[in-house]
Amino acid sequence: SRSVVKLPPRVRGILERLERAAHTSQQLALRCRIVLRSALGQPNLLQASELNIDRQRVRRWRNRWVQVQDELATAEGAGATASDLEALVVRALADRERSGAPPRFTAEQVTAILAVACEPPEDSGLPVSHWTPGELAREVIHRGIVESISPRQVDRFLAKWGSGPTNHGTG
Repeated sequence: SRSVVKLPPRVRGILERLERAAHTSQQLALRCRIVLRSALGQPNLLQASELNIDRQRVRRWRNRWVQVQDELATAEGAGATASDLEALVVRALADRERSGAPPRFTAEQVTAILAVACEPPEDSGLPVSHWTPGELAREVIHRGIVESISPRQVDRFLAKWGSGPTNHGTG
């Protein structure tokens, strides 16, 4: 049950222009191609084969277009400007916001954790010459920098910002 793609003339022109324009990203050009081929009735499997992509990607963009085509047709019928129509087309073919958890730690918290890692552990009353991730996690919680943090997360911050496990506390 393929979704039927309808293209009003001005929208088709915008898609054709975007597909060929030098400033168009490869992703957007590909999505324009998918919509244009879909409007010609080309099956998903044939498009996937000819465009050298997977069938799910063709289906996703065909279906995404079908969801907005009535809005585009209404805008065109209401006399939307070419730039307004192009903005609608580009928005319809843009990536959606990615899901995922928001960051748990602010940049300020990470900076403070890294600053503590640069202090000698002796300054915090610890009888060791180098921080372990566990000791560092306990210390930043004790200081109120964060409410909670795992030693593993501390270790990830240290690894990401170039303070390897061999020199914790020596900076």
